[in-house]
Amino acid sequence: MVQFHVHGAPIGLTAVVLAVFSSMGGFLFGYDTGQISDFLEMDDFKRRFAQCTDPSNADTCEFSNVRTGLIVAMLSIGTLFGSLVGATLADRLGRRYAIVVDNIVLIIGVVIQVASVSAWYQFMIGRIITGLGVGALSAVVPLYQSETAPKEIRGTLVATYQLAITAGILVAYCISIGTRYLDENGASWRIVCALTMFFSLFLAIGIIFAPESPRWLMLHGRPQEAEKSLARIRGVKVEDNDYTVRQAMAEMEAAVVHEKNMNRFRWIDAFDPKDKILYRTLLLMTLQAGQQLTGANYFFYYGTTVFQAVGNVDSFVTQIIYGAVNFGCTFLGLYVMERFGRRIPLIVGGLWQSMWLFIYAAAGTARNPEEDTQIGTLLIVSSCLFILGYASTWAPGVWTLVALATASNWIWNFLIGFFTPFIGGAINFSYGFVFAGCNLAGAIIVYFFLYESSGLSLENVDRMYNDPNCKPWNSRKWVPEGAESRRDYVDGLRAEQKTVGEKPAHRELADEPRPSSVSGTVVGSEQPEAAKKHGRNPDL
Repeated sequence: MVQFHVHGAPIGLTAVVLAVFSSMGGFLFGYDTGQISDFLEMDDFKRRFAQCTDPSNADTCEFSNVRTGLIVAMLSIGTLFGSLVGATLADRLGRRYAIVVDNIVLIIGVVIQVASVSAWYQFMIGRIITGLGVGALSAVVPLYQSETAPKEIRGTLVATYQLAITAGILVAYCISIGTRYLDENGASWRIVCALTMFFSLFLAIGIIFAPESPRWLMLHGRPQEAEKSLARIRGVKVEDNDYTVRQAMAEMEAAVVHEKNMNRFRWIDAFDPKDKILYRTLLLMTLQAGQQLTGANYFFYYGTTVFQAVGNVDSFVTQIIYGAVNFGCTFLGLYVMERFGRRIPLIVGGLWQSMWLFIYAAAGTARNPEEDTQIGTLLIVSSCLFILGYASTWAPGVWTLVALATASNWIWNFLIGFFTPFIGGAINFSYGFVFAGCNLAGAIIVYFFLYESSGLSLENVDRMYNDPNCKPWNSRKWVPEGAESRRDYVDGLRAEQKTVGEKPAHRELADEPRPSSVSGTVVGSEQPEAAKKHGRNPDL
């Protein structure tokens, strides 16, 4: 099997292919996001669905704020409900078959949109149904990625979901600029919309041939299949008795035993303060909301319309520039997330984004960009630099933290999409000041409340959050027991892999203590030396 090594641990090429391929779910979301901005400025779309004094002349057609908001934002209402049922469906059917069902729903919505002739509400209903599929995918795809990605590169692989979103936005912009003058039978927008079905079918058919999530298989009493899936992800054979596979099996088995001893999970349990469940639910919902409040969708949903107000600029071209910056800088984001974790990039990104939005808003309110080309250029440059920061930090960083949190993302997505025409019409470029303040608030929230989870297994993340000696600002130093740093922890696994030899997986479970709610240490905290040496907290 094809494999490479990260910190000495084997990684199968399959793991990378799975993450990239399943991220097509993010591509579909980005593609839907990008196309609607250009649709609103296409002549045929305006003649069919806007209010016109002369239906044969697109220049006499204008969308009201209400109609614009509903056409743009109702996708997010669908995604809200889709995200709430997506995880439940994935638990019942398995991750792969849930993805197939989600795509079928999405395709039905696209068919309704393409079939719309003159009723704007039919197009809107189609977007709601499409949103159901997109929202469900937004819940299950990052879950599937996180459960199939080796922990050594989980952050990077899960962040490919955001990379795919940016790719979808850029592709939608590029296709739209090529079709915008094809007015016959609505080809200008129908071609762009119909292509969504092709991308959706590609994902639905391909995912059938992918391995199922090993965690889901273990939870449903299929350990042999889970081990085969893990071995395939690591690029090894089951007969190799690879230590990283056995360690993952041990952690999953312990987690399954713990889950089976718990009461049946209900939605209300997500708000249980025990074991910091409520803390984590509210934090993730806040961060997902914060991602929307950065202001990125202000540009992605309405950029074509906003930059109609900038003189001597083709707003369709401006959108492609945004899309290219967004896509290109997401590669930087993948490196940043893997190199610096979650906390530092989100804090620095929030400050950077806030600075450029302050400049954007100040420039737009100081002078009329239609009359001053230098101000228009500054608006475009500052917004591009804002997107650079967003694509490198908040865009991939928040998706690596995973369906209540996702639901929060879609609620705020809807609010931004619906109310922007009203707010933008009232305060124009001053809207940037609102988003600048939200970015500052996001950076502060991350510093005081978000724990650093990079390099840890999902089980150890749970233990870290429940360690009373671990605080968000020192969580980067927290490690599982027996290690002095996270790098030492990974190096220790490599050394143990060489010395453990043929030690069977069931012996590993028997020899090691069962995971408790707290099992780790904050390196450098004020603990007795003996406790530091063994990585245990003497107060527990």
